[in-house]
Amino acid sequence: MVAKIVSGKTIRGVLNYNEEKVAAGKAELIAGSKFMEDVAQLTYAQKFDRFKRLIQQNERTKTNAVHISLNFDKADKLGKLQLEQIAASYMEKIGFGDQPYLVYQHHDAAHKHIHIVTTNIEEGGNRISLHDIGKNQSEQARKEVEIEFGIVKAESKKISNDEYLKPISLEKAIYGQSETKAAISNTVREVVKSYKYTSLAELNAALRQFNIVADPGEPGTIKHDKKGLTYSILDKDGNKIGVPIKASKIYGRPILANLEKRFANNKAIREDFKNRLQHVLDKTLNNHHIQTRQDFAAALQEQKVQVVWRINAESRLYGVTYVDNATKTVFNGSDLGKPYSANAISERLTNNATAGDDQSLTIRQRDAILPTGPNGESIINTLLGSDDINENMDYHLKMTRKKKKRKGFNL
Repeated sequence: MVAKIVSGKTIRGVLNYNEEKVAAGKAELIAGSKFMEDVAQLTYAQKFDRFKRLIQQNERTKTNAVHISLNFDKADKLGKLQLEQIAASYMEKIGFGDQPYLVYQHHDAAHKHIHIVTTNIEEGGNRISLHDIGKNQSEQARKEVEIEFGIVKAESKKISNDEYLKPISLEKAIYGQSETKAAISNTVREVVKSYKYTSLAELNAALRQFNIVADPGEPGTIKHDKKGLTYSILDKDGNKIGVPIKASKIYGRPILANLEKRFANNKAIREDFKNRLQHVLDKTLNNHHIQTRQDFAAALQEQKVQVVWRINAESRLYGVTYVDNATKTVFNGSDLGKPYSANAISERLTNNATAGDDQSLTIRQRDAILPTGPNGESIINTLLGSDDINENMDYHLKMTRKKKKRKGFNL
């Protein structure tokens, strides 16, 4: 089981996200806790007002909405009653057992999963701390729930959040608008939250891996001047297709103003991961067989690093960006240091190619100069076969030792 907790500042946004899924036939409300009515009979207003009444008791706390998803392995055969019991156990273990919450089962992915909507404001106005709740309380609760209900353990199959983050199907993007919106929203939320980037260009380097791009509009357009932002699907040639989605319509509101706050915070956070990426790049470049940009990119991809070459309209290389998917960090080459800029990388690749050519030339020149044997082999190769070398070396060493002994004896 994989548990994900996202906190936010608007309970209406979290509730709307799940209710819209229900309206579209992509989810259903299967359980609830601490509501006066049977959840199946609740109106939207009753659901919202239950949370709102608590939130109004602590207006100082701005982060007051909690959105949890519990994701299960395909091998887990779980009915609605079991999902309800799992949700109740998990909420109790993370300290939310006395909070009102709603449980939605979503049907928009291959694996079974539920979403839980709640607030961290208790009756009386006290705030439940969310600091490190994912790393501490949630992680412990996940392990206990896996044992309690006999479901597949995350560690046993190396399940991670990445398993549920795949490049968007272009076929679905063209033919299924509702599926496309859900796929874009899910991917954008996950990438925005988990990757460390310091500019929109760096965020796009990460998003493009999943066939998505954030578009601020061309300079001079109303969209650009008003700091608008939309997210679109990309086809195999990198062209935008389908209907773009406004950033303000995605849960978590990854609008430009909110992203800019992340740019500043991420600058310091990603420094801890710089050395790992520099080491990977150096190790790759020290391999003299890596002689082209294609070689370089392919070798890095095996180490979970994606290379994005920046090329202008004249087909001239002017920059490079590295997306380290192992640490979820994005760096421009120049931010890593001058040796990792586009020009420096090109020069080092050229040096590798030159060294390889020189080595091949030296071997060819040697073979051309040396006489050949009856079978067309170089005389030096014939004379210095491995067996001959060992036998001749042993013989000459023995003879030399005998001569030295005789000389010493005579003296």
